[in-house]
Amino acid sequence: MATTPHMSAPAHPTGTVRTRTALALVLALAACLFTLTQAPARADGPAASGGLITDDFWGDTSDIPPAQNVLQVKVLNRTNGAYPDDQVYWTFNGETHSIAEQPYLDMPVNSSGRMYFHLGSPDGPYYDFIEFTVGDNRFNGNTTRVDAYGLPLAMRLHTRDGYDVEVGDSRQLFTEDRATTFQRFVDSVPEPFKVLAQSQAPYRIIAPAADPSFRPGGANADYFTAYAQSVGVNASTADIFSCAGSLAGDAERCAALNRHVATLPADQQHDPAQFYSAEPANHYAKFWHDNALNGLAYGFPYDDVADQSSYVSHDNPEWLLVAVGF
Repeated sequence: MATTPHMSAPAHPTGTVRTRTALALVLALAACLFTLTQAPARADGPAASGGLITDDFWGDTSDIPPAQNVLQVKVLNRTNGAYPDDQVYWTFNGETHSIAEQPYLDMPVNSSGRMYFHLGSPDGPYYDFIEFTVGDNRFNGNTTRVDAYGLPLAMRLHTRDGYDVEVGDSRQLFTEDRATTFQRFVDSVPEPFKVLAQSQAPYRIIAPAADPSFRPGGANADYFTAYAQSVGVNASTADIFSCAGSLAGDAERCAALNRHVATLPADQQHDPAQFYSAEPANHYAKFWHDNALNGLAYGFPYDDVADQSSYVSHDNPEWLLVAVGF
């Protein structure tokens, strides 16, 4: 099955910019068009079989107004009192509101969109986003850690045919202290990855490709070199983390390298039990899978290989809940 590259919209002005090659951009746009018009529905998450989610984390859904466009989006304050509703903001397509003012967005058809969430002020340093492509009668979207972790985010898609699914960060990330999350990351990853939670603390835990130590000339620039060369790949460590350069169009190979399964037989390269079990591996991505609903996360651009990403896609969308934590 063709894989869908993680989509990148124009970079947020205060965010970590993740560059893509021209080839990767073409592939992403082509995949976006395919998803919008042809891609089959995917069933990800604990309620993918159609059963309703009864967890009170999501609150009452009976009062969500019907959409006039494609689906109704409701933003939920799950900051545990750290920020009141008038300090939790969402931004989409040039429109910004606090959820005290307007918790709903009647989502129109759009391609490669992002919805940003800020705490404290409309452009505050604590922020994150979800991304999506919305067709006439279809929602395709995901949470993402490809660039960085900024805020705990989870989303729940409900459709008119009874499909109901939640993806994103685990309940633990919403309930524990922010400093605890950062420290757990530091404690769980090998030494080269610890800086990712330190260089922009307390605001962000950045992806390895964004840190100078993993780029050419950096202290960890050769982290993946020998392993990649053992399977015939001559790519920089930064390009492996970001699936760029020669790996921009090779989803299977890039995913296998990040998960340290590239030397295994093909049938084992899609087995999650084998992922991240030895060095070198993308321990940044591993942490977000370990702290995600149903283990599904976008830790690197082609993390949807073997259906491991937080991507959801379904026809007849009715509403989408987005929980924003701190």
